Amino acid sequence: MRKKRVAIVGTNGIPAKYGGFETLAENLTYQLRDRFEFTVYCSKNQKTGLRTYNNSKLITLPLSANGWQSVIYDSISLLHAWFTSDVILVLGPSAGFMLSLNRIFRKKILVNHGGLNEWERKKYSKLQSQISYFNHKKAAKYSSFSIVDNSLLSNSLFDKFNKQSKIIRYGGDHVTKQTITNEDIQKYLFLKNPYAVSVSRAQVDNNLHVLLKAFETIDEIPLVLIANWNISDYGTSLKEEYLKKNIKNIIIIDAIYDQRDLNLIRGNATVYIHSHSQCGTAPSLVEAMSLGLPVISFDVPTNRETTQNQALYFTEEEGLRENIKKLNQEILIELKEKMYNIAAVEYTWKAIAKQYVNLF
Repeated sequence: MRKKRVAIVGTNGIPAKYGGFETLAENLTYQLRDRFEFTVYCSKNQKTGLRTYNNSKLITLPLSANGWQSVIYDSISLLHAWFTSDVILVLGPSAGFMLSLNRIFRKKILVNHGGLNEWERKKYSKLQSQISYFNHKKAAKYSSFSIVDNSLLSNSLFDKFNKQSKIIRYGGDHVTKQTITNEDIQKYLFLKNPYAVSVSRAQVDNNLHVLLKAFETIDEIPLVLIANWNISDYGTSLKEEYLKKNIKNIIIIDAIYDQRDLNLIRGNATVYIHSHSQCGTAPSLVEAMSLGLPVISFDVPTNRETTQNQALYFTEEEGLRENIKKLNQEILIELKEKMYNIAAVEYTWKAIAKQYVNLF
């Protein structure tokens, strides 16, 4: 019997190097590689030269999956997938307007809408917000199933577009804690002592300015802040400002795409600070929980849902300072156990893959 052919559209591709959707694609293809015949569309940024991975066929297009090229990239991927696949999984509807064509092809289309109300992100101009809203609306209308990663976005899709959706979160158990070596300490001197860590994209709704301002006057522990600073004026200006200030308690690091180094820094931290305010089930938060890290999180309903109200929370500099000051060994151990236990039940890739199988 022929395996069902599943195309994954909308990511930079696999192996995962960039973000949550890429990690989702990699782990779905790994978990389900014996049950389905996968095709994953990859952007020119991958530069791996691979034609297969996880028993999946890789098709690389000479386009970027991000920025203005993303619409063309996704559109071409969709057109090819319509002719070659039985099921299409669209990760992020940047070309949602194209899905009306499925009235011709009549394929099963699953759309993962990403974070909470993408069209409301502060990083977007008014026009970009309108385009994003339009694409989510069309994707909701013409998809066979809409997938979201938290209940708030599920409610929003129903309120905005009268569309029911399936809540499927992200896994985090692909990350593993790394043992610190002498070579690691030479590369990252801060590994010798306790430190807080945070990993983000440098965009305004991730509140890096709040973290940096708070740690200007925190003496208890240094902050290691990892971000792709150069993707925005917001990021470049913050990086330049704090490098000039040269505050000993703030360690600024450019984005790390080597998985071992990233796991090394996160897994050996004393506490993880999650600063995202406008995401759904944030992959970076789920991964921190899976590493067994105590979590201090920005206080919004989606983050409370992900952590089941068991983390510490803040909304401004002073609240973060107070949480840092109250940390002691007893609180850290309690937070660590709570976060890990939630992740071990809710955020495993085996469980996530089973939920996708039911839709494929």
